[in-house]
Amino acid sequence: MDKKIYFNIAGKKHIINVKELSFFGKALGLMFSSKERAKPLLFNFYDLSKESIHSLFVFYSFLAVWLDNTDSVVDVRIVKPWKFSIKPKEKFVKLIEIPFNKKYSELIDVIVEEFRKI
Repeated sequence: MDKKIYFNIAGKKHIINVKELSFFGKALGLMFSSKERAKPLLFNFYDLSKESIHSLFVFYSFLAVWLDNTDSVVDVRIVKPWKFSIKPKEKFVKLIEIPFNKKYSELIDVIVEEFRKI
């Protein structure tokens, strides 16, 4: 199901349309998807977590944006294909994966630049 999610980086509010994943959708994430057709995905963990993610069978880079329970960004990472384990620095409640494609490149640049200022 698609939904809008609002998140904060250094006091600035951003909005993105994401595909909220079901329990089974979380198992696949961006794996085996086409780079240009991929949409941002929302993984909702409901409780604070520090689980790692991977990019096995994801054939392109994506931006991982971890959010706390107030929807503030706690970590941002550029994830390259075929990485076994990527962990955020802080505990989180939500994860947004944004594919590096033409549609989202401008948003990715803004997020990365603002997070560097923190």
